[in-house]
Amino acid sequence: MIGIYLPGAFVISGLLFFNRNRIFNSILIVAFLILQWVFTVYEYLHVNIAELNYFKPDSLAILLLVTLSIISTPAIYHSHIYLTSKKDTPRNTAIYYAAMVMLLTVISAAYLSNHIAVTWIFIEMTTLSASALIYHRRNNRTLEGTWKYVFVCAISITFVFIGILFLSFSLHQRGGDSLTFDSLLANAATINLFWSRLAFIFIFTGLTAKLGLVPMYTAGIDAKDKAPSPAGALLSSVLMNMGFVCFFRIYIVFANTALHSWTNNVILIAALLSIFVATVYMVKVKNIKRMLAYSSIEHMGLIMLGVAAGGIGYYAAILHLILHSFIKSSIFFQIGQVYRIYKSKSIYDVGNYFKYNTTGAVVMLLCFIWVTAMPPSGLFISELMIFRALFQAHYIIVMIVVMFLLTMIIWAFGKNIFKLLFAAPVGFDDSNVERINPIESLSQFIFLGLIVYLGINPPVEFVTLIQETIKNLPK
Repeated sequence: MIGIYLPGAFVISGLLFFNRNRIFNSILIVAFLILQWVFTVYEYLHVNIAELNYFKPDSLAILLLVTLSIISTPAIYHSHIYLTSKKDTPRNTAIYYAAMVMLLTVISAAYLSNHIAVTWIFIEMTTLSASALIYHRRNNRTLEGTWKYVFVCAISITFVFIGILFLSFSLHQRGGDSLTFDSLLANAATINLFWSRLAFIFIFTGLTAKLGLVPMYTAGIDAKDKAPSPAGALLSSVLMNMGFVCFFRIYIVFANTALHSWTNNVILIAALLSIFVATVYMVKVKNIKRMLAYSSIEHMGLIMLGVAAGGIGYYAAILHLILHSFIKSSIFFQIGQVYRIYKSKSIYDVGNYFKYNTTGAVVMLLCFIWVTAMPPSGLFISELMIFRALFQAHYIIVMIVVMFLLTMIIWAFGKNIFKLLFAAPVGFDDSNVERINPIESLSQFIFLGLIVYLGINPPVEFVTLIQETIKNLPK
């Protein structure tokens, strides 16, 4: 199916790029969504069956592919609303949709890739397609954000490439040459530890640009701020998930070597620094979209803590990753409505959101509760598991430090959200406020309900896929 999906999606993206007719544009978008869902269902029904030598829909790929397909549908819907409200030119609209289809396509392919070099290619392609979305408004600020994103990602992808070379050296030392993840796992016990140590450092450091972790987290901050809100939703969810897929598959390999403990220490340091950086900036940032971008860094740090702690932390990390994708997409979709009303992302320019968009304000209030892991949010379950894993791994001091930092984040997040919801905006002229149709918030309510469901009462198939994902990790 991947042999049909990739050419079909690329053709649709190309037709969207050259098309200027809005009706044909809509037909192509619907065709892509149908193709995406057919592809997702097919791969779900053919789990662990290799395709074209370099692709294999394992359990992690299926989980995140379904997540991507669910999020992509409202992302395209909200993109239509965004482009219509902006009265964008046919040329800009064509480039936007072509880039979004390309981004979703290459992320889907990266999920299924069973070869680290092939995954590297698709990671590079996400940089190119995402940059077109970031630059959509075509002003000096978006140009700056696009340039920063491309520059940092170019450095990061070079780091990953060097790491792949080192990994290849470690295999050659033992007479191997296959860089498929299955082969790497099968030969994990025999690879050269010196070259492997260098490989992990470079690969992990390079992937932090997509993961949203220290040291290369800066790539995503400006990108999520400058990109249109529907695109920001994808950058904060399915794109970060792609970085996690590549990292996690490499981590499984190293977890089965003598470097497991050392690898966990590297991840733990990066996770702690990421949560600390997110805390510092969230306390002082006044741009709502940048606040959400730093929130993503915080959550990815928590996910990495779960991986480093091991045990039940593995399950919690995968669960948290998926739930975070839905909650962060919901907030970005809602921020698009906020911007249409206030024409600003600054917390100083917004307020009384309940007055101007009651349905959206309810969504924003629930999103605050959900994203800060308060019950009944499913994130409460996953974070509780992560702290339990830290306790069982005897990371008591780490757990206390993280709890303190999360308390500061909740305070900073809440202060800005409640200002948006309840405080009177200063100097705001509400004589010509755009009316938001309540139906635009439907996708967010669905996602919020899904987060509760998956956290409190997950279906058996969902739990089985997560358990299958972590089965090769040390207990």
